[in-house]
Amino acid sequence: MVTLAIVGAGSRGASYAGHAVETGRARVVAVADPLARRRAGFPDATPYAGWRELAALPRQADAVVIATQDREHVEPAVRFAELGYDILLEKPMAVSEDDCHAIVRAAERSGAVFAVCHVLRYTPYTRALKALLDAGRIGEIVSIQHLEPVGWWHQAHSYVRGNWRRADESTFMLLAKSCHDLDWLVYLTGRQVTRVSSFGGLKHFRPDNRPEDAADRCLDCPAERGCPYSAKRIYLPLAGTDEWPLSVITDDVSEQGVLEALRTGPYGRCVYACDNDVVDHQVVNLEFEGGATAAFTMTAFTPALHRQTRVFGTHGSIDGDGDRLTVTDFVTGRSETVDTRPTGDATARGGHGGGDRALVEAFLTAVATRDRAPILSSPGESLHSHLIAWAAERSRLRGETVSLEGTPR
Repeated sequence: MVTLAIVGAGSRGASYAGHAVETGRARVVAVADPLARRRAGFPDATPYAGWRELAALPRQADAVVIATQDREHVEPAVRFAELGYDILLEKPMAVSEDDCHAIVRAAERSGAVFAVCHVLRYTPYTRALKALLDAGRIGEIVSIQHLEPVGWWHQAHSYVRGNWRRADESTFMLLAKSCHDLDWLVYLTGRQVTRVSSFGGLKHFRPDNRPEDAADRCLDCPAERGCPYSAKRIYLPLAGTDEWPLSVITDDVSEQGVLEALRTGPYGRCVYACDNDVVDHQVVNLEFEGGATAAFTMTAFTPALHRQTRVFGTHGSIDGDGDRLTVTDFVTGRSETVDTRPTGDATARGGHGGGDRALVEAFLTAVATRDRAPILSSPGESLHSHLIAWAAERSRLRGETVSLEGTPR
């Protein structure tokens, strides 16, 4: 039985802990979180008001799940590595390049089993797609088109009203949301990125797009009924449940509790009257070793669907929508559809299409057996994926192509 400490018991930390316990192979023995209500969700674990209290003691568990806010990753990650814990670290690793390097150095020095939560690598859909590519079904990869459909209400929840709305309080959008996707493209191709260019910005969620009669809050707004981003429409249908994203905005999930949260809290604000500054759309162009290319689009203005990808090879192509893969063979001209039957939807609420559970199972196996093979990304590979995000942001801000030659492996 693997023993776990949970550092940061919000939605992500609690989700990973739940998956671990459900396997029957793990037990949560410690939880560190400043909020008592979150610690209370683990009645059999020793509670700590913060990670430093736990880190002041000798090792209390085999492994630690670190799911604090993005800017609070580096210190606990380095310290728990020094204490000998195996580490499951929520993405992004950290919000500065120096801090990411520091985490990788600490993990490598400690010899710990270390995994960043690149959950897209672990979905049934990805396993099927990767197997087709590795088997040479479409020859050599030449180019990829990849779309991350964030979802209009998800953008409003997390990146306009929520914790990731401002780069100075969390990090820029591409790192916060799409390091998943940049990592996934590296995984599919099996090659590092050498050059990056990027364009994008904050197009819609701005004061100048605010309707003339809009109020500061949705509950008071005469324009609310015709607004796609109405907080009433997003949250009130979930009243009475403890589902994400409702669980983020209030502990009282009754209709009255939700209304009070929308009346007084940040999630009831007009999306055109928030203090957000992260982008709502961005494109990233990637060149890989050997010359293959990828075009990645992240946009808020979609339903919250699975990612959609087209992979073009020398002998065939693959179209994927997160549920099914359609393989076209250029020799025979025939197409074959592979149904991956993913578990859950593409959102955090749905477990990222089975990726969350599979990642946790892989991590537990690696901790129990000391065999790192189930972990699908090394510390160096995770670092490279993050460096792509910084290169893309520099390109977006400076209007230049950025080279990544010689980054760590």
